Amino acid sequence: MYEGYLELEGKKLPKTLLGTSPFIGASQFGHRARLYQLDLYQKPGNMAKIIKKSYQLGVRGIQLLPYPPLIEALKMAQKDGCYMEIVGTVLSDQEEKDINLFAGLDANAMLLHAETTDRAEWNFIAEKLESIADSGAIAGLVTHKPFLTTRKLLKSSIIKLFQLYMIPVNRLGYLMDCDTHGPTERSELRQLIQQLDKNIIAKKLLAAGIMTPDDAFDYLKTLDYVDMVAVGIASEDEAQNTFEILAKK
Repeated sequence: MYEGYLELEGKKLPKTLLGTSPFIGASQFGHRARLYQLDLYQKPGNMAKIIKKSYQLGVRGIQLLPYPPLIEALKMAQKDGCYMEIVGTVLSDQEEKDINLFAGLDANAMLLHAETTDRAEWNFIAEKLESIADSGAIAGLVTHKPFLTTRKLLKSSIIKLFQLYMIPVNRLGYLMDCDTHGPTERSELRQLIQQLDKNIIAKKLLAAGIMTPDDAFDYLKTLDYVDMVAVGIASEDEAQNTFEILAKK
C-alpha cells in the first residue's frame, strides 16, 4: 500500500516509516509504557533488532526521536548495513540542538514536535522552520490536534514554510481532538487537509495498539489524503506481522 518513495526537493522520503514512540515508552501506551522503557529504551540492542527486522521487511525510513539510546540503536543497525532515511522529530525547547543533531545524521526531513506546533506561536515556528530549511532538510510540522491546529494553520503566516504535516488519524478518533472519527469527522478533516495542500504523514494508525493492523490498514485505504505512514513497532514479531499486512493492503 505504501511502497516506494515520495520525492520532494530532490530528496526521497520512503512512504512507510518505522515509528519510534514505543522505543521511548510514550505515555499513550498505558501500562505497556513502562515495559517498553525497560525492554527497549534502556536496551539499545533490542531497538536495533527491530530496526534491522523492519529493514529486512522492506522498510526504508524511520521517524526518529532525538534521544541518545535511539541514536545509538540506529547506529548499531547501520553497522549491519541497515540504512534508513531519517525523518527527525525536533523536540520543543531544544530545537536548534535537535536540528544540528539531525543535520549531522543527514536527515532528509525534520518535523517540529506537536508541542511546538499546537502552541501556534507563528513567529517562533517560522524561525525554526527556516532553520530546518537552512540545514538542507525538508521542513514539516507534527500536530496532536489535527482539527484545531489545521484550522489555525490555514489562517497563519507560515503556510508556505513547510511541506510535510504529520497528523494522528485512526478509525476510533483515539488520540485525536475529536470524540469519534465517524463520517462527519472524516469529511471535515479531509476538507481541512485538502485546503492545507501539504504532504501528509499519518501516525497513531493503530490507536496505540487498540486496533489490529488489519483493521487499521483497511481504514487507511479509505483516506485519500495520506501520502506517508509512520507505524510504531515494539518487537521483531510485531514488525513481521504489521509490515507484512501493510504490504498486502
